[in-house]
Amino acid sequence: MRWYWAGGAIALVLLALLLVTLSIHVQTRSVRFTELEVVPSRPVAIVFGAGVWDDGTPTPMLADRVLAAVDLYQRETVEQILMSGDNQTPDYNEVDAMIQLAEQSGVPRAAILGDRLGLSTYETCRRARDDYDIRAAVLVSQRYHLPRAIYIARQLDLDVVGYGVADWGVYRYRSMLSYCLREVVAIVKAIAQTWHTP
Repeated sequence: MRWYWAGGAIALVLLALLLVTLSIHVQTRSVRFTELEVVPSRPVAIVFGAGVWDDGTPTPMLADRVLAAVDLYQRETVEQILMSGDNQTPDYNEVDAMIQLAEQSGVPRAAILGDRLGLSTYETCRRARDDYDIRAAVLVSQRYHLPRAIYIARQLDLDVVGYGVADWGVYRYRSMLSYCLREVVAIVKAIAQTWHTP
């Protein structure tokens, strides 16, 4: 009987997690875009960090995000790009890798901002608002991550839309499955983080 109740409780928790995730997907659906030409204009594109290799070059996921922001800039959908990532220590530097790739792709350095303390989706959005005085932006990330990023930004009173970079079918199936499962838990954390955020 004890196992029966424990199994029921676990099933209810999983159901609640799925419903919350679905709710945020529905809430953000109208401002998520996958086609470059239909992304609404905003002053800034915000690119979230996604890792660098040991030699300091961007991972494929990070490179795809940066190049998507470059496309937005070249189409004049945005005027600037905020590269936000982890550079807490001298030997790990997402931001310089992002900036370098954007410059190599034709974006002038004057149009690029660098946030070296973008250690999470929440911190990137909060710092964009509080430290860079950004009030409206295009969030650039893979499609699986955008609902949570948009949810957080909107809870922080930012006027945002999202441009989703393709993920399923691009990266390894096992990696994507892991990312999506973690995203369910991360959404719950995002709700807790923004519950009383001014």
